[in-house]
Amino acid sequence: MERNTINSPIALSVMAEGDFNRLSQFIYKVCGIKITSVKKVMIESRLSKRLRELGMKNFHDYCEYLYSDRGMEEELVQMIDIVTTNKTDFFREPGHFDYLIKEAIPALIRQHDAGIRRKLRVWSAGCSTGEEPYTLAMVLKEYGENCRGFDFDIMATDISTRVLHTASLAIYEEEKIMPVPPQMKKKYLLRGKGGRQGRVRIVPELRETIRFRRLNFMDGDFGIKERMDVIFCRNVIIYFDRITQERLLRRFCDHLVPGGYVFMGHSETLNGMNVPLVSVAPTTYRKKL
Repeated sequence: MERNTINSPIALSVMAEGDFNRLSQFIYKVCGIKITSVKKVMIESRLSKRLRELGMKNFHDYCEYLYSDRGMEEELVQMIDIVTTNKTDFFREPGHFDYLIKEAIPALIRQHDAGIRRKLRVWSAGCSTGEEPYTLAMVLKEYGENCRGFDFDIMATDISTRVLHTASLAIYEEEKIMPVPPQMKKKYLLRGKGGRQGRVRIVPELRETIRFRRLNFMDGDFGIKERMDVIFCRNVIIYFDRITQERLLRRFCDHLVPGGYVFMGHSETLNGMNVPLVSVAPTTYRKKL
């Protein structure tokens, strides 16, 4: 009887066109992410390791398992973690943080007393491994040092449990923190010693300002009770088709205070969309009053 061993890896077949089409349609239905045929090789490569872990020889068997009741319960999150792309950096697109501090927050304080009468509420939507929400926490802490009584709360969400685990640990390699200004490195980063040299961890006072949770933008209910003042959703909607993009942005606006702000990625545009947002700066929008 032939057996699979560590020394005899499973030889996988190539993903059939029908299996790819079925899988891409499933991903679109569940996650809203559009995967075209040009990404077939990428998906095949990413899922190959998972098939070996499960002891499966072909993608057809994997798809049958994924679509089953058991697969939906046990494998769906694993599959999403594998096929989604997560790329982020500290202080990515720094102009957004400058605008946030110099223009957006003062306007929100004037209009809603946000951050003074109540906490400023910020949502990092598609937070990946946490660099964006921790950057937000740093700049908001700095702002609070010059604005008496200022306080804030950050909600950070992602569809991937894998990246959320990394984000909640708040541990990063030294090279990842290069964009962080020197004075902030001293205040907000703890350097590892001994076997942890070469890594840093975000200080507890910043970690406490952020709530991480899993959220799928295709879910019927986001589970958000209070309206946000600011939403950062950068380089996320590029993975959706135009109809899904507009639908998602309208839902974001439902969770935004009048005059609240949405920050998008540099390659994303709202041109031609029927959404209650007006452009106030490059890739920066404000909800109509």
